[in-house]
Amino acid sequence: MALFGFGKRPFSDLSEQEIVALAISSEEDDSRIYQAYAEMLRERYPASAAVFDEMAEEENTHRRWLIDLHTQKFGERIPLIRRENVTGFYERRPTWLTRHLSLEKIRDEALVMEASARRFYVQAGKRTSDAAIRKLLGDLAAAESGHLSLANRLGLTHLPDDVKQEENEAAHRLFVLQYIQPGLVGLMDGSVSTLAPLFAAAFATHNTWDTFLVGMAASIGAGISMGFAEALSDDGALSGRGSPWIRGVVSGAMTMVGGLGHALPYLIPHFWWATGVAAVLVVIELWAISWIRWKYMDTPFLRAAFQIVVGGALVFATGILIGSA
Repeated sequence: MALFGFGKRPFSDLSEQEIVALAISSEEDDSRIYQAYAEMLRERYPASAAVFDEMAEEENTHRRWLIDLHTQKFGERIPLIRRENVTGFYERRPTWLTRHLSLEKIRDEALVMEASARRFYVQAGKRTSDAAIRKLLGDLAAAESGHLSLANRLGLTHLPDDVKQEENEAAHRLFVLQYIQPGLVGLMDGSVSTLAPLFAAAFATHNTWDTFLVGMAASIGAGISMGFAEALSDDGALSGRGSPWIRGVVSGAMTMVGGLGHALPYLIPHFWWATGVAAVLVVIELWAISWIRWKYMDTPFLRAAFQIVVGGALVFATGILIGSA
């Protein structure tokens, strides 16, 4: 259930102690991620690895400041609370998934990490009335904002000193999170999850109109479900993913599109013609999803195609087998 935010705590429910504890664990996580990036790059890009070593040490310094504040305000025992326990956080990509990313892609990940950390400290500062806690959170937000241009530090390209271009790139990455990601999740769910009921109905009845109605019901029902699940999963305040209802509409609409794509051919009255057209559209849908995952989600195309096409084929075959039983 935690997949859609259920079972997680809203950020607004956290106490001041829990906010500080969350900041501590977040800095620890970011430090480990930057250190992992440094190890990945050390052999081929030693200068860039040194930059990520420095960034990891900066995060460790922030962590020590936060621990000192927590000890002063709340004592030695730090509550265990992490990003994955709280709704609205941008999920960090596991380092094992970044092992084969290019230097440019790793840089993009770091840009988003800095932007999301900055947003967290700004939002956290609004949630506390303690002067010392608010001051430190504000200082940390300023520290994240005041980082030297990451692009210049990595020696990749020349950017203005005011890091405006860097912020634009981070905004583009967050646009992917706001629209592309929920749309892709909806398209995947609508295209794959409706295959089994649609083709089971088709081969059980050999009636194109009844099959069309089943496909319509499955697609619209899945769209409503996915739309509400996405809207309720994250209010966007921490993650920067924008309005939850816009994301819900995007996810719900793409879920319906994914299902209706292979339901509409059953308006053709001839059963085998309709089934043939639907099967061709299923292949097109699955390859389109693979392309989007490759283009926007940094998934190698062959891996994305294998995962989606094989999974879709299994669901497709399941529907036919059940409908033919």
